[in-house]
Amino acid sequence: MSRLGELLSPFPLSRKAFLFTDPTVNDLFGREAQQALRQAGFSPFLFLVPPGERNKSLAWVRRAYDFLIQEGADRKSPVVALGGGVIGDLAGFVAATFMRGVPLVQVPTSLLAQIDSSVGGKVAVNHPGGKNLIGAFYQPLLVMIDVTLVETLPERDFRAALAEVIKYGLIYDSSFFSYLEQNLDRLLELDREVLSFVVKRCCEIKAAVVGRDEREEGIRAILNYGHTVGHALEAATNFRIYRHGEAVAIGMEAEGRIAEYLGLWGGEQRRRQQGILMSAGLPLSTQARPERLLRLMYRDKKVRDGRTFFALTRGIGDAIVQEIEEGLILRALREMRRKSA
Repeated sequence: MSRLGELLSPFPLSRKAFLFTDPTVNDLFGREAQQALRQAGFSPFLFLVPPGERNKSLAWVRRAYDFLIQEGADRKSPVVALGGGVIGDLAGFVAATFMRGVPLVQVPTSLLAQIDSSVGGKVAVNHPGGKNLIGAFYQPLLVMIDVTLVETLPERDFRAALAEVIKYGLIYDSSFFSYLEQNLDRLLELDREVLSFVVKRCCEIKAAVVGRDEREEGIRAILNYGHTVGHALEAATNFRIYRHGEAVAIGMEAEGRIAEYLGLWGGEQRRRQQGILMSAGLPLSTQARPERLLRLMYRDKKVRDGRTFFALTRGIGDAIVQEIEEGLILRALREMRRKSA
C-alpha cells in the first residue's frame, strides 16, 4: 500500500486524485493510502460510500458525479477504488462515464475483489430488476494488490470469496483445483505463501480468459459459472441474505447438477466440487422458490432472445457455455430446495 503513489507516478495524471472507499475500509487503510498519494505529489480527495451491495446504485453514482464536479476533477484525474467489489464496481462505473472516461486505479482490499472483480474491466451498478444491469467494459490503468490487506476481513467474507477461487479451478485448471483441495486448510489459516500463490494464479487465469474475449462474446462467459443462478438468488433476496460468493456457491451446485443431468461430467467430479465447497463452509442449498429464481434469470445479461445460457463444467478444469431448457433448471433448483428443507 505504501507504494501506491510511487506506482502511479510514471503515468501522465493530474495531481488531484479521488479516493473512493467505504467508512470501514477507510478506518483501516484510508490514511495509509492518502499518505502514499501525498508522498508522490498527489492531492487526495476522499469520497465515502456506505458499505453494502444495495448502495451500488445510480443514486450513489449521481452523488459521485456531483463530488467530482464540485472538487474540480478533470479528464486526467485518477479515480482510485480502495475497497471490495462494491467500491470497485461503483468507482469503476463512475470513472468509465465521467467526462467520457477518466483514469481508474483498482486497489482491492477483499479477497473477492483481488481475484475477480478488480481484474478484467467489468464495472457496473445494480438496478431493482437485477444485479449489474447498468455498466460498461472499462479497463483500469493499474490494479495494485496487497494480499496482506485481506487479513482484516471477517471470516464469513473470506470464506465466501473462496467460491470464486474454487471456480477458477473448476472451469480452467484442474491442477489448481487439486492444489486447492490439498491446501485449503492453509488458505483458511491465511498462510501468506498459499494466499499469494492463489491470488496470483486466479489473476493469471482471469487475464488469460479476458485477453481472448474482453467483451464476453465467447469464452469469457465461462467465468459466469455459478453466476446465472447466483445473481438471481441475490436479487430474489434483495442482496441482504447472501454474500456474493455464497450465492455463487449455491449456483455452482445447481449448475453442477445440470451438467450431470446432461452427462457432461460424472457424479464423482460433482462430489469433489461439493466436498471442497462444504470444506470452505459454503452453502449448497436454498429455500428460495425455484419459479421466482427462474423468472429473475430471464432478466440476466446472459439471456439472448429469451434463451438462457449457462456456463457448465464438462470435467474439472474444462467448461463450456450452453443453452439450457427450463425443465432442467427447475429440476436442479427443486432438488436443492428439498435438500435444505
